[in-house]
Amino acid sequence: MSEAEPDVVLMVASLESVGAPYAQKINLGHHEVSTDEPPSRGGGDAGPSPTSLLLGALAGCTSITLRMYADRKGWDLGKVRVKVKLLRAGGAEKIERTIRIEAALSPEQRTRLLEIADKTPVTKLLKAGVPIATQLPDSTVSEEG
Repeated sequence: MSEAEPDVVLMVASLESVGAPYAQKINLGHHEVSTDEPPSRGGGDAGPSPTSLLLGALAGCTSITLRMYADRKGWDLGKVRVKVKLLRAGGAEKIERTIRIEAALSPEQRTRLLEIADKTPVTKLLKAGVPIATQLPDSTVSEEG
């Protein structure tokens, strides 16, 4: 019988409630990001909503990954714009991503960049539906998270 492979921590995010009523501070390494809900959902609009942050992560990851790939190939992309929308129809949700590249590209380059966009780390996580193991230890809130 083989031993299970140990978990490897790839990234850690922690969060602290900070205000009325839904404002949050998210700590991502040495970065801090605020999140909240809009007034229409009872929040104070102190930052983007958690869903907006998720969509922003997808857009950012897409642009960064395409630039990294293009840099390795020696392609000048010029400005890259990525627009991501969350849509709901008939109870089902889907994400629509539109990528605009400033530089003129060959059809082969465009096809390859579309393939790469579907292989970005955040895209793969979202498409795979990563399992989430949730715990609620029997203790009070501590600094350890």
